[in-house]
Amino acid sequence: MNQSHKIAIKVAIIYIIIGVLWIIITDSFSMTQAKEDVQTYAMFQHSKGWMFIFITGIFLYIIIRYWTGKMLSSQQEFNLKDEQYQSLFKHNPDCVLELNLEGNVVSINPEAEKLLGHQSDNLKGKNANHLINWNESEKVSVFFTQSLQGEAVKFETTIQNMSDEKRIIRVTFLPIIVQTEMLGVYAIVRDITELRREEELMIMSEKLSVIGHLAAAVAHEIRNPLTSLKGFVQLMDMTKEVNPIHSDIMLKEIDRINIISSELLVLGKKQDVALCKIDLGDCLQQVYTLMKAETNLNNIEMGYQVKKAEPVYIMADSIELKQMVINIVKNSIEAVSDNGKIGISLDAIDDYAVISVSDNGIGMVPERLKRIGEPFYSTKERGTGIGLAICQKIIHRLDGEMHFESEKNKGTTVTIRIPLATML
Repeated sequence: MNQSHKIAIKVAIIYIIIGVLWIIITDSFSMTQAKEDVQTYAMFQHSKGWMFIFITGIFLYIIIRYWTGKMLSSQQEFNLKDEQYQSLFKHNPDCVLELNLEGNVVSINPEAEKLLGHQSDNLKGKNANHLINWNESEKVSVFFTQSLQGEAVKFETTIQNMSDEKRIIRVTFLPIIVQTEMLGVYAIVRDITELRREEELMIMSEKLSVIGHLAAAVAHEIRNPLTSLKGFVQLMDMTKEVNPIHSDIMLKEIDRINIISSELLVLGKKQDVALCKIDLGDCLQQVYTLMKAETNLNNIEMGYQVKKAEPVYIMADSIELKQMVINIVKNSIEAVSDNGKIGISLDAIDDYAVISVSDNGIGMVPERLKRIGEPFYSTKERGTGIGLAICQKIIHRLDGEMHFESEKNKGTTVTIRIPLATML
């Protein structure tokens, strides 16, 4: 029922009420006057109709003016809102399509005309699904149905414009609900084709930058041993003699090149390692036994402590895990001097297994701590810095984290947190 119909009914009801009250009041007054003064009665009877018209007219005028004033105010407010909506619709930098419940186009704004290459009149009444690439139309239909249930939906898809250009778009479906009634859907569309291309170029640029940096670092690391090898080969060619000392140095330089290349393969290779449930305490015990002989040779005291009574299980590859801990223990061995100490401990805190490797060695300055894990950065004379980079890669694969605490000439503590295996 529209507003004017409601007002007409109210005016009719008010008129009837006034008429009924007027008849009751005037008839009662007329009866009294007829008994007391016939002349006054006659005058009242002659004029009461005119009085009714006058009083009723004034009353209805006040009531109708009040209601129509409210209607005009509401209409002006509605017109203002409509103008604001039209401005938002026409001047929106994003493409806007108004769709009915069947998905047919009701109207589109100028930006949508530019993107699609269609005029608004050409698309009105046509289903918007034909604008979407055929292989994604089913997905878009599901999102459209979801939005008709009163839910805003965001997704990305592709379209083909009139010039047969494939465009990547980001779409937001917004339900059109007026007085709790679902009327259709607004499709807010943004062309992100150029953005995607820029992102791809940026990723490619970053990859090339990393490759260039890695290539320069590899060349720098391998050039030194190659220079030594070239010098000794030239010397042997000149003297026609093989010096055992030179041969030994050459073999060590070849081993160094082999170590660098092997570590690079581990660091750069995309590995699909099958993780399994392992007893972390047993794994660390094997590493402790293996490294104990080396620490004894270097006159270093090493201890191993398990702070948890029950077994600590994690999901990992035992070989990789041992490699990681061995790398860290080797760093500690190289950092301590004679009579130094290295401690390995295992604990389970909350939902994480916590491995700690500490030493009382030379420690690290804050600048070194900031660059831990950076390949080819090392303060050791013959270090490559790749060992810790490998450790970080293994930790990342296990969804764990590694934290360093170090102070110059006081020692270093490496803490590793790895999620516990889920108990089945």
